[in-house]
Amino acid sequence: MILRPDTNKQRKRRHRRVRGKIAGTPQRPRLNVFRSKAHIYAQLIDDAQGVTICAASSVEKAFDGATGNAEAAKKVGETLAARAKEKGIEEVVFDRGGYLYHGRVKALAEGAREAGLQF
Repeated sequence: MILRPDTNKQRKRRHRRVRGKIAGTPQRPRLNVFRSKAHIYAQLIDDAQGVTICAASSVEKAFDGATGNAEAAKKVGETLAARAKEKGIEEVVFDRGGYLYHGRVKALAEGAREAGLQF
């Protein structure tokens, strides 16, 4: 019998390894990404104080259109960047959450960059 590997367990292991190397500060918070099958979520986190500065997701009521594709991820990135600009944040550390930098994660990052965040 061939067993499929637990891909979420592998992702969490990768995420723990990366999180040992990066951390968010008040001046340069961590842009964390979580991707589910139907939605994508992003938040800016100050790890020094343990607080979320701002967040955006495809679950919000103001979000329109499809929620689980690259265009939606790009909109979420742009929304997060706009909210970060309101708070005076321009530089972040990107935390891809153990996911490959491909598809929706890449689209979210590109949307945030186009809207003015630097990382």
